[in-house]
Amino acid sequence: MILHLQIIGSLSILLALSHVGFPGYFKWKDGLKDLSLINRQMMLVHTFFIALTVFLTGVLMIYNPEDLLNTRIGNQVLWGLGIFWGIRLLAQFFFYSAALWRGKKFETVIHILFAILWLYFTVALFWIAGTTL
Repeated sequence: MILHLQIIGSLSILLALSHVGFPGYFKWKDGLKDLSLINRQMMLVHTFFIALTVFLTGVLMIYNPEDLLNTRIGNQVLWGLGIFWGIRLLAQFFFYSAALWRGKKFETVIHILFAILWLYFTVALFWIAGTTL
């Protein structure tokens, strides 16, 4: 279980760090120019705080897996993270349009890889939370 937490933690940190490139890769300067100033800034601020949260949960899983496994609050955090990633998995299929990836080789591969990643995070966290304490 510790190994799974450390793998998820490491992948979470990589995922969080990848957010640095989002504005450039997704061309937010052009794509968001028609939004109001508050909406443009909220997009950047929310992206930063989501990345920060994912980064910090990754650090928590790498450096404090025993606390997550052996304390009541740790168990509750694991359930919460399972819910978080489970909802993210659902968003992959029910929020994002298939038009974003269908018929596009690279985007389809990315869609599948991230769906697998969210599924792994969700199943592993629920499994760990359900078998501890």
